[in-house]
Amino acid sequence: MAAPLPRRLLAECLGTTLLVTAVAGSGMAATRLSPYDMGLQLLENSTATVFALAVLIVILGPLSGAHFNPVVTVAAWWLGRRDGAGLPGRDATGYVVAQTLGAICGAVLANAMFGVAQGLSATVRTGPRLWLGETVATAGLLLLVFALVRTGRTALAAPTVAAYIGAAYWFTSSTSFANPAVTIGRAFTESFAGIAPASVPAFVTAQLAGALIGVALVLALYPLAANPFEENRDDRPDTQRPVRVRAQRGPIPDGGRVAETPRR
Repeated sequence: MAAPLPRRLLAECLGTTLLVTAVAGSGMAATRLSPYDMGLQLLENSTATVFALAVLIVILGPLSGAHFNPVVTVAAWWLGRRDGAGLPGRDATGYVVAQTLGAICGAVLANAMFGVAQGLSATVRTGPRLWLGETVATAGLLLLVFALVRTGRTALAAPTVAAYIGAAYWFTSSTSFANPAVTIGRAFTESFAGIAPASVPAFVTAQLAGALIGVALVLALYPLAANPFEENRDDRPDTQRPVRVRAQRGPIPDGGRVAETPRR
């Protein structure tokens, strides 16, 4: 049974708060620890983010699904609506609001911990190559998340999603924001991880484009009607599949076991 909506909204808000705190806070720490080495700063920032994300998914995933990301939430709503199940529209709207508020709170918290003045970032991130990086990062993230969902492997979400984000830090030109809420939150911190408010709309637009591509790939590769990873699939001919015999009332012979007889 799903947790009540207020608990799920709290989980999404808290998870996104702590995620942005980890991203922004580790960015501030990296700048102070390695002031002259951008590569080392990125390594420190990405490592902290990977571990924080994995832990947050483990803690909060059983409550809300650990979306922490509006594009994941909207995709879950749309795919569920298309398939006749999934996240209701009202819940999805609440998730997005909770994630966005949580992201802003996370930036404010990181600023407070590191003694950085509260305010907006001045780090300009713009240009086609960065927008392309965001599109690629977001498409890959959506494909990964819903491939896990549609093949019944959500238990692998924590290590695989965290690993993907850690890798995308390095293989995308934008360092893989891949999250509209986190992008908005990072505009509220003047740190290594910040982004100027003027750069946010284009980043979010690129992320939405990536989400559309990711969902299209999910539908092409993992339609529900054709699940190649279904664990309970039985490829034996119909005549060779065992038929369970209903037990009669009263004592059951053979130690209480239900007999199976092959069809002939």
